[in-house]
Amino acid sequence: MTVHHKSPGAFKAVFQTFDDLADRSAGPGRLAALRSELARQGFDGYVVPRADAHQNEYVPACEERLAFLTGFTGSAGTVVILPTEAALFVDGRYTLQAPAQVDESAFTVVPLAQERPDRWIEEHLPRGARLGYDPWRTTLDGRDRLAKAVAAAGGILAPLEADPVAAVWPDRPAAPQAPIRLLDLSVAGEDTAAKLRRVQEKLVAEKLDGALISDPHGAAWLFNMRGADVAHTPLPLAWCIVPAEGLPDLFVESMKLSHAVRAALAGHARLHGVSDLDRVLAAFAKGNELGRNELGRRVRVDQATAPVRLAGLIEAAGGVVDKGADPIALLKAQKNPAEIAGMRAAHVRDGVALARFLAWFDAEAPTGRLTEIDAVEALETFRRGTGQLSDVSFPTIAGAGENGAIVHYRVTRTTNRAIHPGELFLLDSGAQYPDGTTDITRTLAVGRPTEEMRRHYTLVLKGHLALSRAVFPEGINGAQLDPLARQYLWAAGLDFDHGTGHGVGAGLSVHEGPARISQLGHVALAEGMILSNEPGYYRTGAYGIRIENLILVERRAVEGAQKPCLGFSTLTLVPYDRRLIDLALLDAAERAQVDAYHQRVAEALAPELDADVRDWLQAATAPL
Repeated sequence: MTVHHKSPGAFKAVFQTFDDLADRSAGPGRLAALRSELARQGFDGYVVPRADAHQNEYVPACEERLAFLTGFTGSAGTVVILPTEAALFVDGRYTLQAPAQVDESAFTVVPLAQERPDRWIEEHLPRGARLGYDPWRTTLDGRDRLAKAVAAAGGILAPLEADPVAAVWPDRPAAPQAPIRLLDLSVAGEDTAAKLRRVQEKLVAEKLDGALISDPHGAAWLFNMRGADVAHTPLPLAWCIVPAEGLPDLFVESMKLSHAVRAALAGHARLHGVSDLDRVLAAFAKGNELGRNELGRRVRVDQATAPVRLAGLIEAAGGVVDKGADPIALLKAQKNPAEIAGMRAAHVRDGVALARFLAWFDAEAPTGRLTEIDAVEALETFRRGTGQLSDVSFPTIAGAGENGAIVHYRVTRTTNRAIHPGELFLLDSGAQYPDGTTDITRTLAVGRPTEEMRRHYTLVLKGHLALSRAVFPEGINGAQLDPLARQYLWAAGLDFDHGTGHGVGAGLSVHEGPARISQLGHVALAEGMILSNEPGYYRTGAYGIRIENLILVERRAVEGAQKPCLGFSTLTLVPYDRRLIDLALLDAAERAQVDAYHQRVAEALAPELDADVRDWLQAATAPL
């Protein structure tokens, strides 16, 4: 594929849009309508979460409550509405984006680093006020935090029976009904029967009668099924009840199942429509056939994803709610050999697409004719050129100059700007392939970078390299590793306001728990986990820097080690921008590490490239 002659007009995006997804000007009117509906239902305030009933990061259009209400389109946030105040709480990724999208005459944007919703409620809820929450979209832990805050404020916390946002959303999109497909065993690596045995062994070991699987990623993994109910993640929305022995119950809309898929799933589960969930869950929790009179079944309920509504139903039926971790989450996070092979193949394919894009970008960007949207459309087109792209794994973050300092910036036709020489361009993107998921960030110099840019880039790179070469004993968690990526920035009085790494699914969600590399990452890393390594630095109003590879946790042989040891293998195969590396800030070992990585990138990608891109790659991966 020849790339240098292609103009921006030759490219287009299929899997992402640049339209403004929400209208900030509508916020005040919709807030007033919601307050009227709350008053009609007998409430003074309401907590509006970003999540759906499964606590998904990416949700169907019909669940985009915050975007509808406020104009904010980020993937995490909470709105608290009181009689005369309304606050939108966002994390460090969105402290610049949220104020730009929200009418601040109606909603006060509050960074979570400054104040948390429960503390704000405690300080602002009028005494005696009745605050409502959504029992379908609130977890047990979330409900408990709200209850403590409301009690301290002298208010009353109660669930709403009817969704007040739906009542004021006349053109709300319909619920998704995408067809479900089943993975081939060569991609999944383990059949459902074997997976079910492992889940049930965990339930028995923990003396549980069963588990409510509220995270649909867990059901997707267990039954080797994929769908398209949410954007950019091949996820079928589903619920599941897994007993300690016997067949599970799977709840999914029947119109999503072809005859062949239905027949295959019926061999592993009793199939139900979602409307049957209440009845079947109550009967399971009650456990009449057990001959127990005093207590029903003990059911594991995931504290991170299960809604209050279903936990309450278990208890009302006489069951015992065992609040804890989803029994599938850790099993799913540790990829099997087939999943790892698929991820490696996906990253070679993705590396080829990125090499073609970067060669094109280096030729076109210095002209000053490219825009952020041009770059996004070109990159998606090069990925589609592999012939195997299923979707992007999230909307591409393409920030030129000051837009790069917005951590989760999403370019729209309104915000789109030209990419100018002398700027940095931050490009964070990913792809969904049939055999794997990718997520990569590169910061690119357009023209000649300043010495300050090179210094900050190299400090980020040093932390990125330090984390990737870490060797550590079993039992170490992400919070313990997180400082490795920050140490050089900290020494310069700098930092970044997001986690260093998140888990990544194998052909599933680009953001996967339970492990992560951050100050909040308290789950021990284990062999087979795949995480991101993405430190950064953001200078507001000027530029952003982030460098991201995906890394696989592997065994490491360490002479004399008293415990089994682990380390990381890098999956991503894309060069760093050598123009941004200040060699004076790298020691000999770091230079050798970069050279070795670049050699591996060149060896993996060169055979798949045409001569012009191969020449570009040779220069981009030349020894430092």
